[in-house]
Amino acid sequence: MCSWCWGFAPVANALVEQAQAAGVHVHLVVGGLRTGSGAALEPTTRRYILEHWQAVTEATGQPFKLEGALPDGFVYDTEPACRALVTARSLAPDCAWKLLGLIQQAFYAEGRDVTHASVLVELAERAGLPRIEFAAAFDRADMHAATAADFTWVQDLGIAGFPTLLAERNGQLALLTNGYQPLSVLSPLLGRWLERAACA
Repeated sequence: MCSWCWGFAPVANALVEQAQAAGVHVHLVVGGLRTGSGAALEPTTRRYILEHWQAVTEATGQPFKLEGALPDGFVYDTEPACRALVTARSLAPDCAWKLLGLIQQAFYAEGRDVTHASVLVELAERAGLPRIEFAAAFDRADMHAATAADFTWVQDLGIAGFPTLLAERNGQLALLTNGYQPLSVLSPLLGRWLERAACA
């Protein structure tokens, strides 16, 4: 539920394929952009967000359903969507990336409320996860804790913007990007890192 991450999705997918083709494991970590406020969006905040979405679509071409988006009373809480991804990651890591795309598509392009567990369970099933197993795991205390641990890891690194891509070799992290960049910039950067990693 990060608009720039949705804008970045085609770039991210291409970079994931590039890394995996080189035999590099790719790990999804959730950052917790907006969690736990419990308050409905104020009208001024809603207007600001929708203007932001327009800027993202102009910069990236990704579709947004602006009409009727973020209706009155909507609580913009990203924790459930993040926890859905952590749950998917624990059950079937390959499905987590597919679920990420489905959640983004549902929220931004279709205007669905992905803060509801029922919607997330439906999307998880579409991503290839067993419905009953996912639904049971989604509400478990360990999934809440694992999601909070992701948020803490991101905060401890001082990451304040999304999307962020990191590359790790021998316990050392390298920043590939913090924020949106086009594939034409990031693919060569990742390629150079992969070459160095192969020689190490």
